[in-house]
Amino acid sequence: MTEVLVAFLVSTIVASTPLLLAATGELVVERVGVLNLGVEGMMLAGAIAAFAVAHLTATSTLGILAAIAAGVLLALIFAVVALTLQANQTATGLALTIFGRGFSALLGAGFVGIPASPLPKLRLPVLSDLPVLGPVLFSHDVLVYLALLLLCLVAWCIRRTHLGLIMRAVGDSHDAAHALGYKVLAIRYAAVAFGGALAGLAGAYMSLSYTPMWAQDMTAGRGWVALALVTFAAWRPFWLLIGAWFFGALMYLSLYVQALGLSIPSPFLSAVPYIGTVVVLVLISRDRRRIRLHRPAMLGRPFQSRT
Repeated sequence: MTEVLVAFLVSTIVASTPLLLAATGELVVERVGVLNLGVEGMMLAGAIAAFAVAHLTATSTLGILAAIAAGVLLALIFAVVALTLQANQTATGLALTIFGRGFSALLGAGFVGIPASPLPKLRLPVLSDLPVLGPVLFSHDVLVYLALLLLCLVAWCIRRTHLGLIMRAVGDSHDAAHALGYKVLAIRYAAVAFGGALAGLAGAYMSLSYTPMWAQDMTAGRGWVALALVTFAAWRPFWLLIGAWFFGALMYLSLYVQALGLSIPSPFLSAVPYIGTVVVLVLISRDRRRIRLHRPAMLGRPFQSRT
């Protein structure tokens, strides 16, 4: 029983890590009033960039840096079109996802089926050997801990720093923030680039750790789940972590039930996490007061400087 529990907890943390990375980046983006639906495309770009560079250089660190660069590049393309040219943010984000999906498939055509060495697990003396807690908390690769650290830093920044106050001001009233002398577009560009970096990092985790290989569409909709997580968490970092663990557990359970060989159609089991996403969003949408209370007022609205 203990072994099953440990396996469940470890797998939940592993499955939640790409969701947590991508959702943390999107949380920052939406906090400044920008809606980027291109998370899935940026994750796929990061996944193929990480795998290709790591495979060609035999260095996973370079692969991770390449993934971050790929995510930032696509995010900046979105920023130019949606923020500078003021195209519709929803349509631009969808176009970015389509572009990232197609471009990653093109670049990854020569890497399909090639295995990769997974990221090494960190081993801490004494702590990693503890029963239950050792494998659950102290036996993961560096990106798992980085995801948690970044979430904590984002939470602290938003709530406890002057920068966080500026971000919230830009997201709640960009005209007022501009009147106070803040460079709204520059702040939004920086937030979008940060979101792209974390989406690329989430893609790197998919191709270098979660499934150490490249396969077309390997993110399998996780970018959309990450977007839903931000709404589920009502733009609050702590609830983002709870949501990531919840959906990570759903993903693990769907795979575990398939492995048991039960007479349940495997396509239905694979769809369970996404069905759960839809159900949770429907339930959340009924609480309009909660959404109005925490949702950035300028989310998705273009900013036009009058000076």
